[in-house]
Amino acid sequence: MTTVLDRSLRLLEMLARAPEGLPLAALADRLEMPRSAAHRLLGELVRQGYVRQGRDGGPYALTLKLVGLGLTFLAESGIPDIAQPVLDRLAAASGELVRLGVIRDGRLVWVAKAQGARAGLRYDPDNGAEAHLASTANGQAWLATLPEEAALALVAAQGFGEAARLGPQAPRSVQALLARLAVARAQGFATVSESSAPGTAAVAAVIRAAPAATAIGVLSIAGPSSRLDAARLQALAPALLVAAAELGQAGQASPLLRGVP
Repeated sequence: MTTVLDRSLRLLEMLARAPEGLPLAALADRLEMPRSAAHRLLGELVRQGYVRQGRDGGPYALTLKLVGLGLTFLAESGIPDIAQPVLDRLAAASGELVRLGVIRDGRLVWVAKAQGARAGLRYDPDNGAEAHLASTANGQAWLATLPEEAALALVAAQGFGEAARLGPQAPRSVQALLARLAVARAQGFATVSESSAPGTAAVAAVIRAAPAATAIGVLSIAGPSSRLDAARLQALAPALLVAAAELGQAGQASPLLRGVP
């Protein structure tokens, strides 16, 4: 049975992907819940200050309260102090977007970034999003470190994604994904082009506290595929691996990176 808490969290997650807000009917229909139930839950979320409603019964949208909680959590975790200097240096050297993802509870979530592109095309998605494992360099880098059964279980839980929202080179089958993971495993990092989104490319490497330890995060460099061709991705890999190793050593000072509950 779907609980009140489950429904409330699903409403918050849906609104997090709609910064301009959504009307009651759209929220209820997309989440397949009665409109009366959605209305009651949204009313309570408004009362608690997590959601606001537009004038004259307008759309519902998140307030900054939830954002503030996330920023407070990241500040207390030490991520800004520990990771940001490393991300800034790598972004400046590569001239592209550098992102840090943390692995917790079977999920990979981007928590910090640095933009190295100062002009021209810029690839700059929002923080806080959960990485799509099958199509992103971040996801493939992590999956390549896992036993095949464990990797496929994570992908099965998340799905291969909607083809219309992904790039034309995104893997669409288990066989195609396993072939990508084999390459990533052999070279020690993952590369994708036109996979997670059209017109983008990325290279990613996992972060470990020790060489043989379980991956605790993923570091990536991403940008327009017009700049990041296969040769450029390979050329960026050594600097990426050095930065990932640095974060692995420094990450022991952060409860979030070292996996403390």
